[in-house]
Amino acid sequence: MVQLAPRIVVDERVRFGKPVIEGTRVPVDVVLGKLAGGMPVEAVAEEYGLTREDVLAALGYAARTIAAEEVRALP
Repeated sequence: MVQLAPRIVVDERVRFGKPVIEGTRVPVDVVLGKLAGGMPVEAVAEEYGLTREDVLAALGYAARTIAAEEVRALP
């Protein structure tokens, strides 16, 4: 298991090596998708047995990942 960020880990034996909330099998992308769909943080946490901090950790991980991404517009 490798910790990518606080509360976010990957393990090749869990969810095909996708980033998940530590101590769960809940993928970060599922949490983000629910939030993007308009579900409140507290509702996501309750539905998946997470804490508010777990959900916010997924958002923080996504923000850092996007910030590190290099994208260039082509003319």
